[in-house]
Amino acid sequence: MSDSSMTVHVQLDTKGLYCPDPIMKLRQAIRKIQSGEVVEVFATDISTSWDIPRFCVHMNHELVLKEEYLDDKGHKEYRYLIKKG
Repeated sequence: MSDSSMTVHVQLDTKGLYCPDPIMKLRQAIRKIQSGEVVEVFATDISTSWDIPRFCVHMNHELVLKEEYLDDKGHKEYRYLIKKG
């Protein structure tokens, strides 16, 4: 399934936050949605690139998308789509 056809139920902007805050906010968001619904996370903390995939495995959620890109100032940012298990 491509991310363009996926319905995002919650968008979570964690840009500027550092570990453990992005994971804590993701955990709170996941608790509020139903199984099968999707959270989109935007982050700037590099630790999310390993923390979010591990969180998904540990909590039985599906990491649908993990991508890195550069913002308009050349800083690395991250985007994730997580489907609640």
